[in-house]
Amino acid sequence: MSTTTFHKDTWELYKSLEMSKQLTAGETLARLGNDHPEIVAMSSDLSKPTRLWDFGKEFPDRFFNFGLAEKNMVTAAAGLASTGKIPFVSTYASFLGVLAAENIRTAVAYPNLNVRLIGTHTGIAMGFYGSSHHATEDISITRAMANMTVISPADGVALSEMVEESVKTYEGPIYFRVSRGREEPVYERKENVVQNKIGKANVLKQGTDLTIIACGIEVNESLKAAQQLEEQGISTRVIDMHTIKPMDTEAVLNAAKETGAILTVEEHNVQGGLGSAVAEVLMESGVSCKFKRHGFYDEYSLIGKPYYLYQHYKLDGKGIASVAKEFLG
Repeated sequence: MSTTTFHKDTWELYKSLEMSKQLTAGETLARLGNDHPEIVAMSSDLSKPTRLWDFGKEFPDRFFNFGLAEKNMVTAAAGLASTGKIPFVSTYASFLGVLAAENIRTAVAYPNLNVRLIGTHTGIAMGFYGSSHHATEDISITRAMANMTVISPADGVALSEMVEESVKTYEGPIYFRVSRGREEPVYERKENVVQNKIGKANVLKQGTDLTIIACGIEVNESLKAAQQLEEQGISTRVIDMHTIKPMDTEAVLNAAKETGAILTVEEHNVQGGLGSAVAEVLMESGVSCKFKRHGFYDEYSLIGKPYYLYQHYKLDGKGIASVAKEFLG
């Protein structure tokens, strides 16, 4: 595997604008736009960094820019959904899943409307912009909202496939949580083959000693960690739990029974995130195993360039492998 995900140049704005290949929602919606006139898209002065402009330039009459008014944008999306449209709302996750949380809860989740919320640049991807631009609480916020589906795709293929599913067959509000779009892909696009389905986890690697359950960009880093652990004699299963709510409980319980140890990995506070969701499944099922959550340990990130921060917080492949070894003893 290459090491481009955390390469320093991908955080240099002018060097990396053309590198956001994994932000595929806009191009997917543009492809679906003619057959699905109910699709509309909304942004808040960030249509190019989120790549929602890929849809906007093809369908300018169905694209709306709200400026720096994210809360108004969410409420307007709810209004459009109430008329039968399927609005796709995209901005940075700190401004969507965190800042606009009350509007999402009251205007979108409560009436159970078909609004698709895409929070990009989540976690600490905006590291040097400061805590106001970080989003390490958005999983816990949105998964606590009744009716809300919460998805953290591993890459652009996964995002595209589940965005398309959300247009064609899925009912109810969805919060998609994605990074900067400049990461290494996990999935290879295959013609007429869907590899990611909402609510169904993907076992990307089998193993017998440990299961790593990850979401978002940490899926690829967990695969790197698993490779390093294998070289040290630790057979490691890796599960891409892209849908955090509703969770694939069967995948979790099989992992607990078959490997006896689960490590969850997320670019999020361990309080209320992916790890907490997995723990809830285990406790309510009565299935016991060795268990650890890894992410941000109820703390705010330091301010700095993310490629240093991922190493510092052991959220890169090497760091995850070291956490796993310590966990297993």
